[in-house]
Amino acid sequence: MTQLPLDGVLLLAACLLAFVLVQRWLHRELQAVFLLLTRRPVSALGLFSLLFFPGVLLHELSHYIMARLLGVRTGRLSLFPKVLANGTLRLGFVETAATDPLRDTLIGAAPLISGMAVVSYLGFKPLGILPLTNLLLATDWTAFWSEAAQLPSRPDFWLWFYLAFAVSSTMLPSASDRRAWWSVALVFGIVLVVAILPGVSSWMLENLASPVNRGLRTLAVLFAASGIIHLVLAPPAWLAKILLSRITGLRVV
Repeated sequence: MTQLPLDGVLLLAACLLAFVLVQRWLHRELQAVFLLLTRRPVSALGLFSLLFFPGVLLHELSHYIMARLLGVRTGRLSLFPKVLANGTLRLGFVETAATDPLRDTLIGAAPLISGMAVVSYLGFKPLGILPLTNLLLATDWTAFWSEAAQLPSRPDFWLWFYLAFAVSSTMLPSASDRRAWWSVALVFGIVLVVAILPGVSSWMLENLASPVNRGLRTLAVLFAASGIIHLVLAPPAWLAKILLSRITGLRVV
């Protein structure tokens, strides 16, 4: 009997977790660097938001376009950063009218969909990072380092690298984007309950397990590629923070 696609689930979970951890590390170090350089929180916030502007633009436009495609009214669209009352940083927003959970979920997931599409294209074509990711997951270290050393020689490599970084760094849904996901999770829960019924489970395993597993592994590779991009930048940002802290005699807490 066909087995459940647990390897795809576990790989996706591991790559997503690693990406989130490295992303948060890099964001924290970059904010500290900008604060040490400017010594003004407002200026540091402006530089941080400017760095991610291409990704923020794609993020908010994805919300807007998905809402319009689904027939949901939209209001203001802002690309200006703001620190919210709970201390989190909001880089932009788009107002949408209240709607049903399905459309609300699709609108909230739009930046992730568009972001992954952009990362997928940039990773395959200009950057060549996605094949590199496959070597990493296969633990083929000799081929990995050999291919990695050749990547910067690609035409306009650092421009495409920056765009991939800005987009992947802002593609994850925010807390407000995920407000209706509970309803979709409930539907998936019901589907899983139905799937374990005799007869249904065997049919789903035979017909759906393989394509679902391939899809999960593809998502995992995209998150792994995004993680590699952030991991390249995180150590230099950390070192820059340490150096600036020693030069200025200031410390960011």
